[in-house]
Amino acid sequence: MGDKMRAVDIKGGKGNADALFITEIPKPQPRETDAIVRIKAFGLNRMDLLQREGNYPVPPQAPKTLGVEFSGIIESFGNAAEENFKVGDEVFGLAYGGAYAEYIAVSTHMLIHKPKEMSWEQAAGIPETWITAIQAMYLVGEFAPGKSILWHAGASSVSIAGIQLCRADNASAIYVTAGSQEKIDFCTKELGATQGFNYHTQDWSQQILKATDGKGVDIIIDFVGQNYFQGNLDAAARDGHIVHLGSMSGTKLPAGVDIGAFIRKRLRFEGSSLRSRDTDYQGKLRNRLADHALLKFMDGSFKVFVEKVFSFEEIVQAHKLMESNKTKGKIICTIG
Repeated sequence: MGDKMRAVDIKGGKGNADALFITEIPKPQPRETDAIVRIKAFGLNRMDLLQREGNYPVPPQAPKTLGVEFSGIIESFGNAAEENFKVGDEVFGLAYGGAYAEYIAVSTHMLIHKPKEMSWEQAAGIPETWITAIQAMYLVGEFAPGKSILWHAGASSVSIAGIQLCRADNASAIYVTAGSQEKIDFCTKELGATQGFNYHTQDWSQQILKATDGKGVDIIIDFVGQNYFQGNLDAAARDGHIVHLGSMSGTKLPAGVDIGAFIRKRLRFEGSSLRSRDTDYQGKLRNRLADHALLKFMDGSFKVFVEKVFSFEEIVQAHKLMESNKTKGKIICTIG
C-alpha cells in the first residue's frame, strides 16, 4: 500500500449513515511530537454522527476523517515525541480526528500504554468517554467525595464511565435518567447507581427532589439540552453545578423557562467540550486517566462495556446502531 491507506469517507462531504464508504487516502505524516499508529480498533461517539451530518464544529487541526479514539501499534515517530514510547508499543489514545482509518498521526501526549490484560476493543472504548467523564466530574463539576450527582443518558458510554468513577470516589448518591427500564436496571444493578428514572414515564426532576427530601443533587451532567434545561434547574441543589456537554434535544429554550433558580439556589451552569481543547489540556486529562483509572481497569474494578463490535467494512451498520439509541456501552470497529 506504501503511502496510501484505507479510511472512511462521506459521499458529498456530509450525509446519513449510508453516505459512509471506504476509500484510499494518503497515509498521514507525523509532526514533531506525533506518533504514527497502525490502528487495530476505534470507538464510535455521538459527535461522529453530528460531524457526518455537517453539524459539528470540527477543530481546525483535525483531519476530515471521522473518529477520535483508537487503539493500535506505534509504527514511527516525529522528531520530538515523548521518550517513554517506542516503535512496536501497544497503545490507545485520543485524537482530534482521523481514527476511522488504518493509520493515524497523533500527539504522543495523548497516548497511553495498553495493558496486556486489555483487548484492542476495550482499549479503543476508553479515551473519549472516560476522559470526558473525568473532565465533566472533576474539572468542571468540581466533584468531591460525599457529593451527589445525576448522570443523564445513564446507559451512554460517558455516563457508564462516570457512574463507576463516582462509586470509586465515594459519591453520596448517584442518580441516572434513561429511556427504558432495561437501561435503568443496567445502571443500578450492574453499575451500582443509587436510583434511576425513566424520562418517558416519570417526571425525573420531581422524582429527584422526592429521593433527596427536597434538597436536589449537587452535580448534574447533561447531554440533552433544551428539553432538560428547566428540569435541571429544578433538580439541582443549592450551590449546585450543572455541566452541559451536549444538546441532543436542541439548543433553543421554550417560552416560559424560569431561570429564578440561578439566583435563588446560587447555581452554576457551565458548558464544556473536550475536542476543542489544546494538547496540553488534553494531556493533563490523559495523565489523570492513567493515574486514576488504569490500575482499576487492570484489576477489573473498572469495566469497559462494549455493546457490539463491527468490522471496519461495516461502518454503515455501526452508525445506524448508534442512531437507534438502543445501546448500553460502546460500539467498536476493528481493522485487519
